[in-house]
Amino acid sequence: MIRNFLRLGRRLTPKAFARFMKPARKRLKTTPVLASNGDRPLKMTFEDQLNALVYFHLEEHDSGRDLTQALEENAFARQEVAPEGGIQKSSFFEALGTRGLEQLLHVYNGLMADASSLFPKDYAHLGDLQAIDGSLVDAVLSMAWAEYRDGSKKAKVHLGFDINRGVPSRVFLSEGTADERPFVRRILEPGQTGVMDRYYQCHRDFDRWQAEGKHFICRIRANTRKTVLEHNPVEPGSHVFSDAVCLLGTKGQNQTAQPVRLVGYRVGKKSFWVATDRHDLSGEDVALAYKLRWNIEIFFGWWKRHLKVYHLISRSRHGLMVQILAGLITYLLLALYCHEEYGEKVSIKRVRELRHKIENEAAQMDADDLVPQPGEIQPGGGLATATT
Repeated sequence: MIRNFLRLGRRLTPKAFARFMKPARKRLKTTPVLASNGDRPLKMTFEDQLNALVYFHLEEHDSGRDLTQALEENAFARQEVAPEGGIQKSSFFEALGTRGLEQLLHVYNGLMADASSLFPKDYAHLGDLQAIDGSLVDAVLSMAWAEYRDGSKKAKVHLGFDINRGVPSRVFLSEGTADERPFVRRILEPGQTGVMDRYYQCHRDFDRWQAEGKHFICRIRANTRKTVLEHNPVEPGSHVFSDAVCLLGTKGQNQTAQPVRLVGYRVGKKSFWVATDRHDLSGEDVALAYKLRWNIEIFFGWWKRHLKVYHLISRSRHGLMVQILAGLITYLLLALYCHEEYGEKVSIKRVRELRHKIENEAAQMDADDLVPQPGEIQPGGGLATATT
């Protein structure tokens, strides 16, 4: 029997998927128009592209070919995700690699604004904390732009993570060999505090960030030369054993021009040295803020494991950035969904529940479609009639 997925002009829309996509679709009203690069009309609108990419991450597809096969063969994906009339593989990959970046950035920034207005600040007393880190993406040898080392290609994602709200904020993409430290200035806004591991230690940057009004809490190497200018009091019995105002580095070589605050604390038998320009926090709060940097590591691990963000579906720099942005949008949609529906943060439990809802509604669509509608030919002959 031929399936009629758009029976009598009525589109059957599963509630769960529509509810999940609602914040993104609200942003489509103000999204810049996606235009064709030539005279031919677009095979896939931006809304189609957004739906397909979010569906790719939400349903944990393994590759672009896996996704395009689902768009052709899966009843739900064919009706709710694929462009009307379907999409050929060549058209899908061409669109992914050349279009949609401006529009995705618009949607992403809009969802970030939604998250900022809705989510509570977990550590408001610490200020606007942005954890900053980079993550390598395994590439293939044909990706000539993704320089890393001989016989290996990698790209690198540079991410800012809003610690207070638990969501990603700013993102940039580079070749794997790119230095991560210059991206701090692009991620941080004046008044924000970047929380970073010791790889980001650079005394010239410490001076530059202070001049720009961008704060930092950055672990430094224990053997860094320290010239103490002033000691701050330390609470008895605290895990903070040192709090001082210092110049870091060797005079005449790499010493900071501006003094920084240096907090030393212990966790078990391990000592940490953290440099900052935040004099308004206690030593314990500085240690707490640095500890919270681990949240970006947790995010990267969860994001890669459960949304398949690093499974390549494009080999161009543009296409990979599109994929990364779509993965961040999917996470933000999950964060908004979990907050509004359950008052919770994102968890794999809620993600699985959402997937099961979509699968159950899709199965119901299939079952409903098997029931002959008025005017349709029933199995064995004859027309179906309306019943009350």
